[in-house]
Amino acid sequence: MELIIVTGMSGAGKSQAANALEDIGFYCVDNMPPSLMPAFADLINRGQPKLSKIAVVTDVRGGELFHNIDEVLEELTEKGVDFKILFLDSSDEVLVRRYKETRRRHPLCDLENISVIDAVKRERDLLKSVRAKADYIVDTSQTSVAQLKQRLTSLFLGDSYKGLSIQCISFGFKYGTVPEADLVFDVRCLPNPYYIDELRPLTGLDDSIRDFVINAPHTKGFVERLISLVDYSVPLYCNEGKSQLVIAIGCTGGKHRSVVIAELLYSHLAKNGYRVSVNHRDINKT
Repeated sequence: MELIIVTGMSGAGKSQAANALEDIGFYCVDNMPPSLMPAFADLINRGQPKLSKIAVVTDVRGGELFHNIDEVLEELTEKGVDFKILFLDSSDEVLVRRYKETRRRHPLCDLENISVIDAVKRERDLLKSVRAKADYIVDTSQTSVAQLKQRLTSLFLGDSYKGLSIQCISFGFKYGTVPEADLVFDVRCLPNPYYIDELRPLTGLDDSIRDFVINAPHTKGFVERLISLVDYSVPLYCNEGKSQLVIAIGCTGGKHRSVVIAELLYSHLAKNGYRVSVNHRDINKT
């Protein structure tokens, strides 16, 4: 079991961090009182449910329930629970500005009836010992949500690109485009095997259709430019913290040309180590 305890300053991005961890496969629990962690860890270790990557968020929103965090961390260590602490931080000035911009109240403002500035200082004092124990400290003072996501993906996956799930979808324009697509490529400029009687009943998964499309004039140049654009774009999407990229390849009916090109793109991305899948939406439509 991989357990990440996410804590830190209110307004530093713990919610965004939890979302980022969830996107890379962690089961996330928000606002867990520290005293529940040992029992929760025991439950997971017994395989009920079967989870291998868990992140729990705990912070001063718990009020008095959070005050025993140090004792709970010691108990987890004594039990042999393997956990890491991720501490989200920002400068006091940035935290105060964020609360003013969002017009939200700091949790300690209500709990202790103090101003935002005093609440930030009070919280920093309360979290001093936890911060000292942290395995990872991420300062978000000058960090965007996308940059935070990229940082956490890199920390907990080891390779920032592996956090991006790519889906290649072939489709037919006659049946409508792919609404969720991020990139759409039209391959109707390539010769259409539909007009050859013996090829019409086949699909782009058949060798004869594949050979026809690949050997057609201009296909090589088209595919080279398509792959070049995708190779250039994918790292940029990763840098923006995108967790899923949908690439749609369309022809008239979604049965021949788009299938061949989608398969070529899928093979290229898989060979280069990306987490990629391929789906031929309209291949069985008539």
